[in-house]
Order: sequence, then C-alpha cells, then structure tokens
Amino acid sequence: MSLAKFACAVAAIAMLSACENTMKDSPKETVGTIIGAAAGAVIGSNLGKGKGNTIGIALGTLAGAWLGNSVGKSLDEHDKMMIEQTTQRALENKPAGHTSSWSNPDSGNTGTVTPTKTYYASDKSEPCREYTSTVTIDGQLETITGTACRRPDGTWRTID
Repeated sequence: MSLAKFACAVAAIAMLSACENTMKDSPKETVGTIIGAAAGAVIGSNLGKGKGNTIGIALGTLAGAWLGNSVGKSLDEHDKMMIEQTTQRALENKPAGHTSSWSNPDSGNTGTVTPTKTYYASDKSEPCREYTSTVTIDGQLETITGTACRRPDGTWRTID
C-alpha cells in the first residue's frame, strides 16, 4: 500500500471515529456526511488515474462530505409538517402579536409563527393575515414575513 493510500485510509478512519461522538447530537448531519463522503470517494476514484486517483478520492471524499452535511442540516419532512400545522393554527386562532411555537426533538429544529396584522382582501370575502415566521436550524436563525388568506375550506394559503 502506498503512503498516499495509507494516509487516506487513516483520514477516513479518523473522520468516522469523530462522527461517533456527534451521532447523538446531529444524526442527520452525521449520516449525510458519511454517505456523502463515501459517494464522493467512489466518484473521485473513477475520475483519477495513477497518482490522480488518490487526489480524486481525497477531493471527492471532502466534497461529498461537505454536500452530505449541508443536506443533513436541512428541514426534514416532520419539520415541514410541524411548520405547516403551527402556521395554520396560529393564523386561525392567535390574535396579532401572539406567538405559536414548534419544536422537533428528533431534528433539534425549532420555530415560531406570529400573526402581525389582520385585514380583509379587497373583495371583503377572505380574511388575510400578515405574519412573521422563524426557523432555527443548527443554531442558525432564519426569519421570514408573509401574508396568507383563508380559503373557503378554512385553510390558509400564502399569497406572498
């Protein structure tokens, strides 16, 4: 085994052992990183020849790990469902200025929805509400504002 391949193997083992400690705190990121690194290594190994093969594996592993980690940080389906349910309840039941919160213990993501203003659409048929929504993913807070109007079936649809 060449020195370069040995170094890559040691680096891979070190990355995987480091993942053991973070698996409890952020499993989606960890799994995404591992799968991304493995896929990147396979792709990289097919691109390079000779000495370029080792470089291809190393670069593929790093790129795949970065991409996999980024995907793992995103909202999962349960997060999206919780955001939708909390938004519907807040717009239907909360007075302006009162906040509804959600938290997903599996992903660690959290968020809030706060209606800020209520008015009727120009044809006076639909109540509309402006709102502020926050989402915290991996400690990063994102805030958006929007407007939603109630449909005849009682659900709220975002209009901007």
